[in-house]
Amino acid sequence: MNRDEIVAELFRLQDRDYAVMQAKIIPTVNADRIIGVRTPALRALAKGLYKDPDINGFLSSLPHPFFDEDQLHAFVISQEKDFDTCIAKVNAFLPFIDNWATCDQLSPKVFKKNPEKLLPFIQDWINSDKTYTVRFAIGTLMQHFLDERFDTAYADAVAAVRSDEYYINMMIAWYFATALAKQYDLILPYLEEKRLTPWVHNKTIQKSVESFRISDEQKACLKALKVPRASR
Repeated sequence: MNRDEIVAELFRLQDRDYAVMQAKIIPTVNADRIIGVRTPALRALAKGLYKDPDINGFLSSLPHPFFDEDQLHAFVISQEKDFDTCIAKVNAFLPFIDNWATCDQLSPKVFKKNPEKLLPFIQDWINSDKTYTVRFAIGTLMQHFLDERFDTAYADAVAAVRSDEYYINMMIAWYFATALAKQYDLILPYLEEKRLTPWVHNKTIQKSVESFRISDEQKACLKALKVPRASR
């Protein structure tokens, strides 16, 4: 399928009510760009397109006029089985991501099998001047490096990020809240030593207290660490 055929298929799958809902929760995207295709339909379409010999034409047609094209693009890339090819496609796409939803949907399966090869790219992404490239870097560390591969050096890198961007700061808080659930004793000092900005610090505590993976005793400890309210 070429791009025109893909867009026609997206409109065939359109759900107008869903488009209205998406416009409300993704405020950085103009509502006129949202077709309104539900995620399961996008995933199914991407699964078929991944093997389409013409798919590279669609992937190279950046920037995409429609948000749903961006979502589809992320799902197609996420199926790439060759690490080097996947990285090339991710790097080509990241500068064009303009919203949290597409950023968070981009989750290549091949990353899990190549953690050591992935780390240098994460370092480049986290130092980017683009909001969603930084968010993607932090999300990738959260997804692949909080369990047996965890190292406080990765948490240090996230804690060092300073930004006025809401969607970066929310991801930092999400990272540390998830890290507390998985590496509580190693992550708690980041809050005790106030190594995060006040807004991120408190948001991390809020998200942790809302989590069922944090014990009541841990929640009480975290609540005691809240700092005076502050802007982002």
